[in-house]
Amino acid sequence: MLNKLDDYPIHQTPEPIAHPATSDRNVYDRTWFNGYAADGSYYFGIGMAIYPHRGIMDCSFSVVQPEQRQHCFYGSRRAPDERTDMSVGPFKIEIIEPMRRAKVTLQDNESGITCELIFSARTAGIQEARQTLLSGNRRTMDATRFDQFGRWSGIITHPDGVIHVDETTCLGTKDRSWGVRGVGEAEAGGAPNTPKGICFVWAPLFWDDHVSHAIFFDGQRGEPLVREGLEAPLYETEADIPGVEDGLVDRKLTARHRIAYHPGTRLAASAEIDLIDLDDGIRTIKLKPILKFMMKGLGYGHPEWKQGMWKGELATGHESFDPRQLDNLAPEHLHTQQVVIATDGDKTGIGVLEQIVVGPYEPAGFKSFFDGYVDKS
Repeated sequence: MLNKLDDYPIHQTPEPIAHPATSDRNVYDRTWFNGYAADGSYYFGIGMAIYPHRGIMDCSFSVVQPEQRQHCFYGSRRAPDERTDMSVGPFKIEIIEPMRRAKVTLQDNESGITCELIFSARTAGIQEARQTLLSGNRRTMDATRFDQFGRWSGIITHPDGVIHVDETTCLGTKDRSWGVRGVGEAEAGGAPNTPKGICFVWAPLFWDDHVSHAIFFDGQRGEPLVREGLEAPLYETEADIPGVEDGLVDRKLTARHRIAYHPGTRLAASAEIDLIDLDDGIRTIKLKPILKFMMKGLGYGHPEWKQGMWKGELATGHESFDPRQLDNLAPEHLHTQQVVIATDGDKTGIGVLEQIVVGPYEPAGFKSFFDGYVDKS
């Protein structure tokens, strides 16, 4: 099966591009963005992915403002043969210039949410450490991810109003990942594996002249499965970025995180991240959340619109909910991103703190899969 990309010298296997190198049914290729005002007055998230062996492409767009409902659009279709086609019904992503500029459009639909947005990069591509997780002797996740930090411009409409997205105040991160991870309907058959606890933390931050980033996958005892901290230059405009990669990413020896949770939940009330240099010098960054976004609005753990689920040849859906009124310990509500104010001495930054803790996790005192934090002080 050929597509337009086969006309370029990009092949990694003897197969056409439409044929993944692995036969694992959970292979995926995903584009994801967030955007938020520096004052925390809004946050939006965008996702689109193809699951070649499931034959599915899906997408989502979700937006929230303080003291308002979070509004969500979902779309799903049979995966197109053409990988350059990144559209699902009224939703579309266009790569205007690779690694520089992209356009996201959501046309009129029943959700009442529309957008026309331009993402402009302000960093070169930053490749994260390869993320490989095991369940028994099987890889349940094996993925490559790269990030770019940038700015947004455009407009969003939703049932509660209009957001004029100004590139001087709207920041965001592009996240491209591909490989294998658990998606869609669960596999059936075979001997069951007893699931273990895991903690995921992801914290891209903007500072005046650079960005910092930290990524964590911890096992249930708090042991590091994937752990990375880095800093990289922040360019004034996309034209200033010297290349796809700039060779200037400062990768740290390691990183640590400490999270204080709201009682009775698994939601961060505050956090600290240590970036530890090769010479053991430590930069401690404090994070204060100012706006909460529920990741189920992008299909993560959603009971009906979970990523990679077959919904039919073309299907769209929508919902609105108040993030403040949800059951914080319901499985689909554990995964969040929060806009955070970052401080490091007299330096101030802005970014997001993404987190999900499922199952027992000793550093927080979680004993079961869905219990909340108990303050024992």
